[in-house]
Amino acid sequence: MAKPSFAFLLLKEHPYGREMLKQLISKKFIPKIIITEDSVIADEEREKFLKRIEGNQIAETIQSQLEDLSKQDIEVKHVEVPIHNSEEVMPHILDLDLDIIVFGGTRIIRGEILDYPKDGVVNSHPGLLPECRGSASPAWSVYHDIPIGSSTHFCDNGVDTGHLLLRREVPVKRGMKYEDLCYETLVLAGILMKEALMAYEEGRWSEMRQPQGESPHPTFRNAPEEVLQVVYKKLEQQTYAHYID
Repeated sequence: MAKPSFAFLLLKEHPYGREMLKQLISKKFIPKIIITEDSVIADEEREKFLKRIEGNQIAETIQSQLEDLSKQDIEVKHVEVPIHNSEEVMPHILDLDLDIIVFGGTRIIRGEILDYPKDGVVNSHPGLLPECRGSASPAWSVYHDIPIGSSTHFCDNGVDTGHLLLRREVPVKRGMKYEDLCYETLVLAGILMKEALMAYEEGRWSEMRQPQGESPHPTFRNAPEEVLQVVYKKLEQQTYAHYID
């Protein structure tokens, strides 16, 4: 099979999407279009993630990566919308023959967008699925002693419930801080999306795709301060249950 024709959606300059795009471009997976959500929510989510990975180096901006492509005579259409919903996004992709849509750090998206591409919408989640659905996965993983990792999955109308393509644990070493765990899951999410598109190119999605099964935990929301304090303490005292050393 050929490389997929795809659209790439992300919140404006989100570090998650920046890393994922960098990983995809490294293997010559170039989106037909990038659709950025420029909104108050996008700003809040970007700043939240930057705080979570503080002290770690993040990938170049989307604009910088596009400029690098342009120097190679590769032009990618880039548009901004106020929200990633069907009303705003569909007019930009209806004339594109898309195989897939890739989410590179977005809010929860439902509706017509999910049904449009021929081979589905895929997302990489910075947590192991199905065990750790929802927000702030590294925090909840430490809090509940769940292994830490990332997963690439298809998107349906649930929250992180679509069929799995890939999942992999992050090797957690003693002395790692919460910010390091958030950063490692972010990078791994980008790597897994790159590997997923490589598998698509090789025609292996049908053999890889599998249902998640049920989670022993509820869908998590953003971790409150009292949960984060427990997380910091467990990492400081090295009582988290899944160290590799």
